[in-house]
Amino acid sequence: MKKLLLLLFVIPGLVLQLSAQEKKVTHLPVFDIHVHTMKMNPAWSSPMCPWFLSNMPGGDPNEAPPSFVNPDCVDPLMPAGSDEEMQEEVIRRIRDFNMTMVAFGDAEVLRSWVKAAPPGRIIPGIGVSNATTMTVEAFRDSLTNGFYKVMAEVAPQYQGMSPSDPSLDPYFAVAEELNVPVGIHMGTGGNGMANISQPNFRASMGNPLLLEDLLARHPKMKIWVMHAGYPMLEEMIALMGGNAYVYLDISGFIWSYPLDEIHYYIKRLVQAGFGKRIMYGTDFMMWPRLFETSMGVIEHAQYLSEEQKRDILFYNAVRFFRMDPDQFDWPE
Repeated sequence: MKKLLLLLFVIPGLVLQLSAQEKKVTHLPVFDIHVHTMKMNPAWSSPMCPWFLSNMPGGDPNEAPPSFVNPDCVDPLMPAGSDEEMQEEVIRRIRDFNMTMVAFGDAEVLRSWVKAAPPGRIIPGIGVSNATTMTVEAFRDSLTNGFYKVMAEVAPQYQGMSPSDPSLDPYFAVAEELNVPVGIHMGTGGNGMANISQPNFRASMGNPLLLEDLLARHPKMKIWVMHAGYPMLEEMIALMGGNAYVYLDISGFIWSYPLDEIHYYIKRLVQAGFGKRIMYGTDFMMWPRLFETSMGVIEHAQYLSEEQKRDILFYNAVRFFRMDPDQFDWPE
């Protein structure tokens, strides 16, 4: 068995110590680059049916807004019942599925997960979506103090802003200077997001081509487009064709939109030549079984070869984050 000894990012001063799993490895390594850390709130957490956006009938402004999820199916995914249960379920999947995760969100929860997980298996991220979140100086300190390794999730679309908005430019400049990878939300937020909880959300601000000015100003910054820019497929292909350093993840839409739509989108990206730049991500929030549910979409995709599946589930992220696959645990 190959031992998980040392992970070295090409980021000044960044060295993560990793150790072998305690039990025998039976699962090929998986890299999930889009995991949210959040405190559980029983008042709003609810069961969720995967691919629930297969039916979006609309609503009426004089009635209650549409529900974000649909619990009406044979086997809905159940939310964790507490912060402790959530952490236990996440750490168990890291071990059982031989997973490495990029995680971000609630700082207290994130630090607790990092402490509880096998060393190096959770890579912490910190995001800035508008200039009021924190000062540029505080952001720089966060990226140089040794804990945070990634700038994510950056989601100006929920503020009705373009990712190329000049107010965010100083933060991206810091990431470029420190050689820190950046994950930017581009795409939909579900059915009726502007009506439910995010009145400033603008679908037009999810167009991947809005990244062009940002990329031109920061040519050495390495980014990945979260949610694959769904549903703007042709724009996503055009952006990646013009910018060789851009990758994407398939998080969120992989478990919320109709399965046929998901497979069409991924297959088209592969057909367009970008199979080496598609990365697996869940957009994990509160349902522990979301990990295996999302992995199954790729594992059972008949249009993908075994090599393409492994690229999406592991190798593409390893290459994007400048890591060595031999430094991970592998089944004997």
